[in-house]
Amino acid sequence: MAIKLFDSLTREIRELRPAQPDGIIRFYNCGPTVYASAHIGNFRTFVINDVIRRLLELEFPGKVKHVRNLTDVDDRTIGQARQEGRPLAEITRKWTDLFHAECVSLNCLPPHVEPAATGHIREQVDMIDVLMRKGNAYRAPNGSVYFRIGSFPAYGMLSRIKERELKVTNRIFDADHRDDLGDFALWKAYKPEEDGDVKWPGPDGAADGRPGWHIECSAMIRKHLGETIDLHTGGVDLLFPHHENEIAQSECCNGVVFARHWYHSEHLLVDGAKMSKSKGNYYTLGDLVQKGYSPIAVRYALLAGHPRKQLNFTFDSLHAAGSALGALRRFSQGLKPAADDRSQATPSAIFDAVFTALCDDLNLPAALGALFTVINGLDTGAATQADRAAFGRVLYALGFEEAYLARGDLPVPCPPEITALANRRLAAKKAKDFATADRLRAELAAAGWFMRDGKDGSTLEPLKRA
Repeated sequence: MAIKLFDSLTREIRELRPAQPDGIIRFYNCGPTVYASAHIGNFRTFVINDVIRRLLELEFPGKVKHVRNLTDVDDRTIGQARQEGRPLAEITRKWTDLFHAECVSLNCLPPHVEPAATGHIREQVDMIDVLMRKGNAYRAPNGSVYFRIGSFPAYGMLSRIKERELKVTNRIFDADHRDDLGDFALWKAYKPEEDGDVKWPGPDGAADGRPGWHIECSAMIRKHLGETIDLHTGGVDLLFPHHENEIAQSECCNGVVFARHWYHSEHLLVDGAKMSKSKGNYYTLGDLVQKGYSPIAVRYALLAGHPRKQLNFTFDSLHAAGSALGALRRFSQGLKPAADDRSQATPSAIFDAVFTALCDDLNLPAALGALFTVINGLDTGAATQADRAAFGRVLYALGFEEAYLARGDLPVPCPPEITALANRRLAAKKAKDFATADRLRAELAAAGWFMRDGKDGSTLEPLKRA
């Protein structure tokens, strides 16, 4: 079944196909900047990319090469290292390890290659040298190197930037000595007061320093995937300037089309608003796990909306995710063969509507709706080996393989109304209104929850049903 995705460049839904004779589909998505924990908005993009990767693996088995980078040198990573008084590599390793652990807990497939910016300084310098020789880049008086956007007439093709005002302050313009407001840094001259001990030899004639943010992806793509790739993805926040700048520097350096297809996922809102620490609605995966929610429920909640539309994340949505996963878990258990669970049967067509929706611009709401239409209407006792194989294929595509789905050590989300009931009971106990406290405890039990009192406080636990 052909996979069709919206292309941010052409503004059309187009089929994904490999361009090279070897039949390998070359897929790149921008990875994290490893200076702090990734938040759940970041992980929405990574989980969506994971579903794309899984669909590609099903459509082009053994013919997918997936690369995701690590940004381990930029203003934020250096700033964090200086703030903590530790070496840059030590800081970025800590946050890289956490990111990897969280990807595992969310059941994201690892990329085939995961290059880091600091491991590809030579490749970045080489590209900058080519761009300077071709006249697409220039050395500024302060020793930095900038890309000259005027040398690339197609600049703005992805973001339609020419239809909007390019906002760059004159203060930054004057301080950087760039020739044009829109020119962007390929190489940043070393500043001891800002960079500490982080620096490398620069391009030809330039000062020692470090690469700009944008050049790293172009250089690592060129090394690991070649000069033209089939699919480039990321969050919509990267469309401009990052991806726009990648196109300009790559196509000027290499002289060929950089990416044949671009796909961007939309922002995640929390309780209807943009995530902000000041608003108290900024969450990492670790924050949610500490609140008692399981990573698998977070994955499901992040996949509940269409990737190209903003998704409103709430604790109610996590509770709904837990209920949906419970239904999938029960269906999966009912499908298990009595003897051999490793069916090699050709999948039946029973879940074809799920794949039709997934392959139609990654329509996840329609895919989940089709999935539950089938499982709510199918007698598991009458399911064939082919049906079991088809269900396993669906679980793989969505990242809910049976082993992941069946884990019994995952915490059960507590619905907000139950939490409110428990808080009322605690208030009654503190007021020594024991009759009300007992009545509320009975209401909790009737709703399926047990409130355990201890010397360190009270906890809520789901009642086990026979």
